[in-house]
Amino acid sequence: MSEKRRIKTGRNLPAAIVSAVVLAVLVIVSLFTIKWLFGVVAVVALLVAVHEFVTVLQSKGIHVARTPVYLATAVIPSVAYIWGFEAQLATTGIAILSVMIWRLRKGSEGFVADISVSVLLVVYLPFMAAFLMLSLAADNGPWRVLVFVLLTVSNDIGGYVVGIFIGKHPMAPQISPKKSWEGLGGSIALQSIVGILAFIYIFDAPWWQGLIAGLVMTIGATGGDFIESAIKRDLEVKDMGTTVPGHGGIMDRLDSLIPNAFVSWVLFSIFLGSGV
Repeated sequence: MSEKRRIKTGRNLPAAIVSAVVLAVLVIVSLFTIKWLFGVVAVVALLVAVHEFVTVLQSKGIHVARTPVYLATAVIPSVAYIWGFEAQLATTGIAILSVMIWRLRKGSEGFVADISVSVLLVVYLPFMAAFLMLSLAADNGPWRVLVFVLLTVSNDIGGYVVGIFIGKHPMAPQISPKKSWEGLGGSIALQSIVGILAFIYIFDAPWWQGLIAGLVMTIGATGGDFIESAIKRDLEVKDMGTTVPGHGGIMDRLDSLIPNAFVSWVLFSIFLGSGV
């Protein structure tokens, strides 16, 4: 890879490709062997992502209520898979109250900032990710999760390839200068194609449902990318961690997946039914 291309991408491309392949194999094997094993993999990834967040926030003087946040990260997706949305919602409420009560031990100084970030972590990561566990719980859950991954990854690939070669007009240079309108067009095109093919050949559903899923999930994935970029810029860090070679931290890989966990669950429920 040329030095110019490395600078433009900001990543070690060979390492990124190897890491992506390893992650893909892990996801597929866990999905199609023992169904709940994927949930274990997802919870472990979420715990690592939360730890990355906590480490960065602590370096900025913001102290997360770690014990209740870590417990919430493990429990909320688990109860969603086993007992459904109502249990997911109730557990999230308990987690938010626990965060506030737990933080009282350190007094009032910095209380608002600390609980605000702690609650944000609970809602942003385990609560949103738990919608993927609701999709997994369906009879054809592994296929729903696989299509969710394929669609979201297509957003990244389409935007990356088109943006690298012809991207000239930044969408939001103050937040993420490498993301271009041309790249967004690539994301829309590839994700729409993948959506149509997946709905026809995997779900045996109308092509237009796949097109809608592709278009809507492009918005979710792109929004997730910008949210993560805004967080990192505010915290003045390039990556949330170094867990995944060529990609940064686990959180840097979950940025587009987290919003689409919710978006895909809504779309699949509307188009395919609950599946249980």
